Formats: sequence, structure tokens, C-alpha cells
Amino acid sequence: METILISLGSGLLHAFEPLNLFMIVAGCLAGLFVGCMPGLGSVNGVAILLPITFLVPPTAAIIFLAALYYGAMYGGAISSITLGIPGASTAVATVFDGRPMAQQGRADQALMAAAIASFIGGTVSVILFTFFAPPLAVFALKFGPQEEFALMVLAFATFIGLGGDDIPKTVFSILIGLVVAAVGFDIISGKPRLIFFDMVEFQRGIGFLVVAIGIYGIGEMLWTIESTKGKVQMHSVRVTWQRMGDNLRGIRDYINSTWLGSVLGFFVGTLPAAGATPASLMSYGLAKTFSKDPESFGKGNVAGVAAPEAANNAASTGSMLPMLTLGIPGSPTTAILLGGMIIWGLRPGPLLFSENPDFVWGLIGSLYIANLATLVLNLALIPVFIRVLAMPFSILTPIIFVLCALGVFATTDRMFDVWIMVIIGIVGYLMRKLNYPVAPAVLAIVLGPLAERSLRQSLVSSQGDPLTFLERPISLTCILMALALVCYPLFIGFRRKRAGSQPG
Repeated sequence: METILISLGSGLLHAFEPLNLFMIVAGCLAGLFVGCMPGLGSVNGVAILLPITFLVPPTAAIIFLAALYYGAMYGGAISSITLGIPGASTAVATVFDGRPMAQQGRADQALMAAAIASFIGGTVSVILFTFFAPPLAVFALKFGPQEEFALMVLAFATFIGLGGDDIPKTVFSILIGLVVAAVGFDIISGKPRLIFFDMVEFQRGIGFLVVAIGIYGIGEMLWTIESTKGKVQMHSVRVTWQRMGDNLRGIRDYINSTWLGSVLGFFVGTLPAAGATPASLMSYGLAKTFSKDPESFGKGNVAGVAAPEAANNAASTGSMLPMLTLGIPGSPTTAILLGGMIIWGLRPGPLLFSENPDFVWGLIGSLYIANLATLVLNLALIPVFIRVLAMPFSILTPIIFVLCALGVFATTDRMFDVWIMVIIGIVGYLMRKLNYPVAPAVLAIVLGPLAERSLRQSLVSSQGDPLTFLERPISLTCILMALALVCYPLFIGFRRKRAGSQPG
């Protein structure tokens, strides 16, 4: 313990050096901008700015990119709340309640909750990272295909409650998402599947951001126009010191969801190839499942903003753990960071802590400072973000549409995907009109490829024996937890029905 504290103190001093401190602030600002731009996200931001870092020493370079990663996690909430468009896949769950809060004139509360929850999630994860890195890295290695599939099943189970009491509609929505996720080439045989109308463009599959921006950009815009008959009145928000004080005191309304998202996000983030998106979606599902007022989720519950924001920031730190200790990237963004470290002449792995302690502890120290810097920047810029909502919806609508189209085209470089986005947006609008939940479908599109790959690998290695998922302790535990979560709403519904049938 004493050795860790001494090393951490040395790392903090290293991070406070003028160049490193400048790189932290610059990275946080760049990350905020990248995160709030639809379609960009931390992966594209780190990839685009990676060449710039070759002009500075390796420690300053990784500090800049890590701060950018942090800032992008915060920034994704900005467009999710103010425009209803997820800046990246990690911010999809924030739209569910963040956008309704903005429409109700509570955008400042949603933005402040997102910033504070992100700060708490980031702080908790960095502390866990500091003290438990080696044992957690060993635990993450125990996750084979069976455990990964069981974890995906658990994630689906947490979302059963998203359909309210209508579980069949929720399951149907998940199945739609799985079908969309299966478009493209089979991961084992390499044969094309679900190639609609024999169009070659479908062979690349349907990207997740295409679906997310279509549903939450185009679909929500169409739904808003119809439900308000074109007379959308965004509630104006005046950011005053009194309102900020009231919002700050409101932390008690979502602190439990924030702690849940922080711990869950960190542990999911440490798993190779999991990342922040599944963590944020799982955190939202669990926050709703265990809430005293689950019906308010999706209608402007502040806990629905805090839980995923805490989770995705915690997961971003957690995903660095397997990268540094094992040389295994925990997310697409850390895969790019890993490539940068190799170019800088560093060898991620078990020996990195002993061979390059200044680098490792300087990075860990910078995460504490980056977390605080991003919180201050976020809170200071809330009045600027609020100004977006002051625009008339007749002007905002075409801007949203253009941002959606640009976000998709910039990500995939294909006009075909822009048309797919429009079609998916119309489908999302029809699902809303027919009262089908769209969030489970989005979850299935994210987790579908991961679940399929781990399922196929597990069955191949066990020669087709499905009992392989029950023979390993971790996968068995996840499956039992999934069954419990699926049965939970059924049990609650049975109790309500029984209580209603009893004479008063």
C-alpha cells in the first residue's frame, strides 16, 4: 500500500509538469469537441490526432490521448441531451432520459448530472485501477468465450424491463436488432447472409452508428414533429447560481445509480473487447430494474442520465487496464492507444510497471487531473450548450438532419449508409408509434456480433455441447443472474396482480 501511494504521488508530480498539464487540458477540450460531434467519438478522435503526438515525448503523448478519451466520454452526453443525437455509441443510453429532460426545460440539470456522474465514475475507476490493477488483470484473463457469451446474455436480461410490462414487445425488439446485426458475412464460414435484394453494399453489414443516429436522430425528430403537430416549444432555460445550487443538491436523487454504474462500468471495461457501450447500456438497464419508479425511465428520470454516464467513463479507465498490464486492448480506442505505445517504443504487458514506472504512474496521475479538468470545463460550458435549445425547432430540425447525414457519411464514407440511416429512422418512428421499445433493438445491434462470436467459439471448442456454459463458474453465475433478472418483472407483475385481486 505504501509503495503504491509513493508511486502515485510521483505520478501526480509528473502529471503537473507544465507540458503534461497543457496536454491534459488540450486533450480534454479536444475530447469534448470530438465527443459532442455526431458520428465521431473517441475512436475517430484518437485515430485522427495520433500523428500529432509524435512531436512530444511518449508520456506527454499518451497523457494527451488519454485525456482526449476522457473528454470524449463526457462530450458524448452533450449532443445526446441537447439534440437527441448520440455523439458516439457510448452515449446512446444517455438519450433515453437526457433528451426528454431537455424538452421539459431541465437541460441544465441533465448536463450537470452527466458531468457529476462522469466525474464520480471516472474517479472511482481510477482509484480501483490504482490499487487493484494486477489482480483484476489476472481475473480478466479467466474470461473465455463462454464467459463472454454469458455476460452478453446478462446484458440482454437487464434490458427486459425496458419494455415496461410488455415483455413480448421487448423480446421482439431485441430480435429485430439481432437480425440487423447479422447482415453481412458469416464470421465462421465467410458466406454472405441476409443480403437484401442481392445488393453488394449490404456485404459490409449495417454499422451501429448508422442505426443509432437513424433511430435517435431521424426517428425522434419525426416523432417530435408528429406528436407536437409541428409546433415544438422547447422550454427555455435560464442558468442561474440558484438553479445550479438546486441541481447540485439533487445529487441524492441519482447517487445510488451513479455508484452502480461506476463499479459495473469499470469491471465490464476491464474485459477484453467489451468496452464502454455495453457497460453504459447494462448500467441503464440495471438502474431501471432496481429503481423504485421504473415507469419514469425514458420520460426524464435523472438517474437514467447518471447511470450510463458514470458507466461509460468508468469503462474508459477500465479498458486501459488490460492494455497496460496484459497488452490486450479493452476497447477499440485502447487498441489505437496500444498501437501508439508500440510506435513510441513501449511494450505493454506485465513488465511495463517495472520497466517504465515513470510512464505508467505519470499516466495514472494524469487521469486524476484529467477527470477534474473535464468536470470544470463541462460545468463552465453548460450555458453555452443550453444556447442550442434556444433555437426555434424549425431551424433546429434541418440542422439535426444535416448533422445526422454528415455524421454517418464521415464515419463510413458511403452515401448508401446515409439512405439506410433515413430508412432506419422511419422504422424507429413507426416502432415508437406502435409502442415498441427501440432501446432493446439498439442494445442487440451493439452486442449481437459479440454474442454470436463468443457463442460460436464456445460451441466449436466444446464440439457443440451447450452444457459448456454451465460447467464454468463465472459463466454459470452470469446465466443464473440473467435468469433472475428476467424473472424479476414477472414476479413483480404477479405480486401486483395478486394484490389487486384481493378484496380491500
